[in-house]
Amino acid sequence: MQFDTFDATYVKKLQEGDARTEEHFVAYFSELINLKLRSRLKSHEAIEDVRQETFTRVLAAVRSAGGIRQPERLGAYVNSVCNNVLLEYYRAGGRNDAMDEETEANATSPNPSALNLLLTKDSQRIVHQILQDMQPRDLKLLKGVLLEDKDKEKICKELGVDREYLRVLIHRAKISFRNVYVKRFGSDRPY
Repeated sequence: MQFDTFDATYVKKLQEGDARTEEHFVAYFSELINLKLRSRLKSHEAIEDVRQETFTRVLAAVRSAGGIRQPERLGAYVNSVCNNVLLEYYRAGGRNDAMDEETEANATSPNPSALNLLLTKDSQRIVHQILQDMQPRDLKLLKGVLLEDKDKEKICKELGVDREYLRVLIHRAKISFRNVYVKRFGSDRPY
């Protein structure tokens, strides 16, 4: 294989979408990427996925506003992008492979676990405690919109406000809820 050098003219043609330059770019780097990936990935599909993602990212960078600052280092840039895509591929594969049978069965089970039921009940209890400490108007608004899923037009009539102002009131009520939560439980717990 003959190694090519690259310059600003070559990168400019890539930026402009010159078909012959793009064909050369893809053919040249496909050969190098395939050589690199054959020893690292098991399937042809995986190699193709990493190769295509590498080209997508490199061409997007070449055509971005900043472009490639050092055209003579295009080969090194393609190689580093390929390395990053390969690492992301490994990480994604590692997450999928790490799931054992018990975890997979629990993830797909239609019945919640005892721990999930307990956490849900605890969360409901906390929400009801916070709602009791809120101003009556905020309480009525949040219960109507979020808990009872009432029609917003009906809530607007009850409160005597228009639809746009209802959004403001809901936002304020949510902030009020958060403030009561933080005051009661501190900011270290999720809300």
